Amino acid sequence: MPNKCDDVARLKRLSQALDSQFSIGGFKFGLDGIIGLVPVVGDVVTGAIGLYVINEARRLGATRWTLARMYMNWGVDITVGALPIVGDIFDIAWKSNSKNLKMLISDLEKRAVELREVNREHKQQTIRAAAA
Repeated sequence: MPNKCDDVARLKRLSQALDSQFSIGGFKFGLDGIIGLVPVVGDVVTGAIGLYVINEARRLGATRWTLARMYMNWGVDITVGALPIVGDIFDIAWKSNSKNLKMLISDLEKRAVELREVNREHKQQTIRAAAA
């Protein structure tokens, strides 16, 4: 059964494929920019994939604040990305999937540290109670 680390690794691979899989002259871009070149259908497909990343973040336990920021990134990406030509260039530069993945990882790491501190305090209280 996959754990959160496996799920985050899978999302990282997806994010890299969408935002930075290819490089020309040192400029990285991914499938998001290529698929987005197809009018309407490309934007719908990449928008749906972006929603998938956000839904996975929700499933993994991202906070509401992180999810709200991820939705804002996604909204900017699909709104501006829908514009002909300018939107295609924007899609390549914005890299919303990578931004959203970084927010998710940061959120999960922060909460893991907080959980370790709570567990440590609980153990200390248990030891004190047993010693009393």
